[in-house]
Amino acid sequence: MRKLLVLALVGLVAQLIDGSLGMAYGLTSSTLLLVAGVAPAAASASVHLAEIGTTLAAGVAHWRFGNVDWRVVTRIALPGAIGAFAGATVLSSISTEAAAPWMAGILFTLGAYLLVRFARPLRTDRVGGRLRGRFLGPLGLVAGFVDATGGGGWGPVATPALLVSGRMEPRKVIGSVDTAEFVVAGAASIGFLIGLGSEGFLLPTVAALLIGGLIAAPLAAWLVRIVPAQLLGAAVGGVIVLTNARTLLRSADLGGPARPAVYALLAAGWLAALVLAVRALRRTRRAHAEATTAPAATAPAGEPAVGAAASRAAASEVPADLAATGTPTAR
Repeated sequence: MRKLLVLALVGLVAQLIDGSLGMAYGLTSSTLLLVAGVAPAAASASVHLAEIGTTLAAGVAHWRFGNVDWRVVTRIALPGAIGAFAGATVLSSISTEAAAPWMAGILFTLGAYLLVRFARPLRTDRVGGRLRGRFLGPLGLVAGFVDATGGGGWGPVATPALLVSGRMEPRKVIGSVDTAEFVVAGAASIGFLIGLGSEGFLLPTVAALLIGGLIAAPLAAWLVRIVPAQLLGAAVGGVIVLTNARTLLRSADLGGPARPAVYALLAAGWLAALVLAVRALRRTRRAHAEATTAPAATAPAGEPAVGAAASRAAASEVPADLAATGTPTAR
């Protein structure tokens, strides 16, 4: 019972992170299950089965808050489902001994990516426009495959790619990615069911993760408007890197004084990423404050003062809000 309560709490925290950041439910949950000694395929299968319920709840919540672009969802979900089914089939066919370092390596890489990504200023500088299917299709295919083979990865692959395109509001990126993940999680679960059978799913673990995630889903859809994505992303990335480094070091049979040295180096990198994330967040907030408080009298000749102030506010709105809260204010 104590273990199930801990897993429920993990599911709750993982869903809060995922709903606020657009990623990391699978990464967080799978990492914990691997540390607890669960086989990689069973861990990924159980997490994805739980995600069917959590992503459905998250999708409904994001839809009610107006965070979903259904055109993007329809164009990324089907390729993502194909990639997830293929990834589940591949992972199911690999032995536990061979799959453990493979899965830990994927999770470690994605965690390091989160550290690097969120240690820099979050910007959306490109001119707005519609995302094309020839971009969304391959993106969904790759993200779905990585998600199933790594026990997580749909969000870390899909969310940053959509954010840097600059063609969607960050809150709609997160809401659309979370909503499309319902289809991806379903396809991965079918793949694991075919490859592992029903015994491949740890049903008590699934139930605990699901309960925690369902409780957190509505709150996460609201938190996406106020949580500092810059700091949350860097913090989660460091946790994932350190926990999966344990499996990699064990598989490499690295012991003695080398192991503590590696952990110290990784911890120092995590601390540096957090410091850089704080500095980037402060710079962006300062720039936003200066842009919005600049006197209207500085407007160029021929441009009305009110129009100039509105133009400056509009120009600074997306990057400032993304760095400060993870998403712009709903319109």
